[in-house]
Amino acid sequence: MSFYIKSLFFAIPIFTILIIIEAIIAKRKDLQINRAADVIASLSSGLTKTIRDGIKFGFTIIGYSWLVTNMTIYKLEPIWLAVIIAFVVQDFTGYCIHRLKHRVNILWNRHIIHHSSEEFNLSCALRQSISNTIDFSAIFMVPAALLGVPTKIFAILGPLHFFFKFWYHTQLIGKMGFLEYILVTPSHHRVHHAINPEYIDKNYSQILIFWDKLFGSFQPELDDVKPVYGTLKPVRTWNPVIINFKVMWQLIKDAWRAERILDKLRIWFMPTGWRPPDVIEKFPLHEITNPKKRVKYHTENSKLLVTYSWTQIIILNILMFHMLTIVPSYNVTMCYVYAAMLLVSIFSFTSILDHRNYALMAESLKLSLGFSLLYYQDYSWFGLSGFYVYVLIFYFIISFLLTYYFQNEIKISSIRPDPAQVNFKNNYWPGITVMYSNLKLMHITRYIIIDK
Repeated sequence: MSFYIKSLFFAIPIFTILIIIEAIIAKRKDLQINRAADVIASLSSGLTKTIRDGIKFGFTIIGYSWLVTNMTIYKLEPIWLAVIIAFVVQDFTGYCIHRLKHRVNILWNRHIIHHSSEEFNLSCALRQSISNTIDFSAIFMVPAALLGVPTKIFAILGPLHFFFKFWYHTQLIGKMGFLEYILVTPSHHRVHHAINPEYIDKNYSQILIFWDKLFGSFQPELDDVKPVYGTLKPVRTWNPVIINFKVMWQLIKDAWRAERILDKLRIWFMPTGWRPPDVIEKFPLHEITNPKKRVKYHTENSKLLVTYSWTQIIILNILMFHMLTIVPSYNVTMCYVYAAMLLVSIFSFTSILDHRNYALMAESLKLSLGFSLLYYQDYSWFGLSGFYVYVLIFYFIISFLLTYYFQNEIKISSIRPDPAQVNFKNNYWPGITVMYSNLKLMHITRYIIIDK
């Protein structure tokens, strides 16, 4: 188990406590910085990121270890100096990658999830991407490789650097005096998350703020310009899985619709937001032009549905931690199916929050994956048996039935609004039919992912 994965067992509880403390303080000060569905979406996004990292799903174009092995020309001593150099290089790399994600169309898909919240609080720091499966950051770390900075330093420093960026996602801390000239502060990062014309595409730094000042991307928070948070093209969903691939899907559609071959090719590498002129004319997209008049995304959800969503967050966190502990002991296919089941679970309950009519289909897939894993393991669950298995079976069934209930309780809409969409009637036969289909799908799934 890597240092990063081990550190999650400490970092996640600490983050949770800090989020709760922030919410309590905000409530006492009567500050409206948290909305239930938004916080649930943020925590769900953090779950997706951790699940993906847990199964190590990703590809590296050039790894830092390869650079050190093949490019070192001088062995830097002593170790404390190597640590300092590593930190500076790590922070510079973070600045460069961050800026690229904001400035290049295809790379924005890797970062939009982090800016998708229309609030600004500690929970939105957990909105992390699962679409950044290809890592090319090592190309900015060549200076450290030339000096022979050991890989193990970055293996420890990287996660610490990542976790340290959590604290400044808050509105409760004002400007911090002389620290404003040295570190990235909450004030600096509020500017970065804002869509006001004065603030857009500013303050990319991660820990040390002087990178922005050095490369001309610094903007202080103005007393007379209150930040408005989110994205210029609002994502309008609580579903982190959809948000992660929303930009990519739009780029694919725009490339397909473009008439000129050149536009089909260059759209991926043009500045963020660029679209072919002919596509803009035929397929306009809603974009915020006046942030002060922006209306936040909102869905009317019952207290019972919100409580159900919070319960899912808790249960999925428990299952996620369990998955992290068993990954080294089980084959890749089994772990991937486990991870897929957790991701589908997140997709399902956040779809209900969105009032989408495909939530039950997602829950059906989750049920199939869950029972397939149980069936293959002779009704044990990755080393757990007896009472724990009964609890899991109860969870799968209740989760499915409640999804069916909520989907009929709310006003059904569609990702492609269509008055001809068929709504489920308030009877139990559709649910029974779907559960019967799941039994057949369970055997098919078992054959595909395991027996075959």
